[in-house]
Amino acid sequence: MNKVLIYYPFTLSKNANSGSKLRPIKMLQAFQEWGLKNNSEILLISGTSKERERLIKSISEEEWKDISFCYMENQTIPFWLTDPNHIPQSPFVDLKLMRQLKKHSIPTGVFYRDVYWKFDDLYPLKGYKRWIMRKIYRLEELFYSKYMKVLFVPSDAMASFVDVKSSKVALPPGGSHNNLPERRKEESRLPRGLYVGGINNPDYGLPSLVKAAEMVNKDEVKFQLTIVCRKEEFEHISEELKRKIESLSITVKHISGQELNELYSESDFAFIPRKRTMYHDFSVPVKLVEYLSNHLPVLATNCSAQEVMVQQFGPFGIVSGDQPEEIHEGIIKMIEQHGEIKETIKDQFLKHHSWLERVNKVETVLLEDVKR
Repeated sequence: MNKVLIYYPFTLSKNANSGSKLRPIKMLQAFQEWGLKNNSEILLISGTSKERERLIKSISEEEWKDISFCYMENQTIPFWLTDPNHIPQSPFVDLKLMRQLKKHSIPTGVFYRDVYWKFDDLYPLKGYKRWIMRKIYRLEELFYSKYMKVLFVPSDAMASFVDVKSSKVALPPGGSHNNLPERRKEESRLPRGLYVGGINNPDYGLPSLVKAAEMVNKDEVKFQLTIVCRKEEFEHISEELKRKIESLSITVKHISGQELNELYSESDFAFIPRKRTMYHDFSVPVKLVEYLSNHLPVLATNCSAQEVMVQQFGPFGIVSGDQPEEIHEGIIKMIEQHGEIKETIKDQFLKHHSWLERVNKVETVLLEDVKR
């Protein structure tokens, strides 16, 4: 039977509460679905370096011959340091695997998650620790240059920030087929906008969104805004912003799981109001595809990568500048157009942007020019 190797040089999270933890799980599930459809066995190697070493040794020589390609993901730290306490138990296991893949001419691609370590204002380490870690990150880039046929990145805009010689291909997060609750029929009501995410950094755009909501509803209330965030983050925002939120009758909730799913079904559109920065230009928030998976049109600021997904792939929403006046104009457009945009999302988004479609792209790119 044809086989595909999934290599995660880390332990999969049991509590996937962030995009970086969720993505490898979603990709694995999509590969397993793809394997059933294509009569292919999915071999997973993950865990600590000792556990990975044991799993690699369990693959027979005949099985190696049946592996058509290998897909790998890294984490936000170099893969040598993913063991507990960042001390590798089997420091050469990854090198041994890559040599084995090369020996059998198995095309391999890695999803390179982030380059925050290249930005002084984002990377928290200082002094000699920063210098040492950046050297290790650079060694990881050299490793990928030698062994990877393809480097998958969250967006085309990020490709130029990764110093790896391999071909670079955008592989943004995918959408999921959700069992959406039936929406309750209601008499005429105001459109409902939703923001879900972090509020502990002004670059996430909450102050601008609140100001824009104030402008929209200045003379008469035209829409209702709900903010979903962590309770501890809300407690630490400025008292001035809290008073503004209260005075505008903006609803604040601290929910997740089924409660959040129900809120998605009751909302008409959602927001990603991030400030446009060099880093935000190439990152793709997992929250964007979560909104779209729940058929919510998105009002997003014009950060390059999310603009491509919202406008060029869809349109799946409205794109505005990141200033309150510009978000205000975007909200007015969204109030008028969200129904039509929602139908486009229902019809097009998962056809072309599900996690399964991401797996199809991995196969196509890695097996290009390979005799099957």
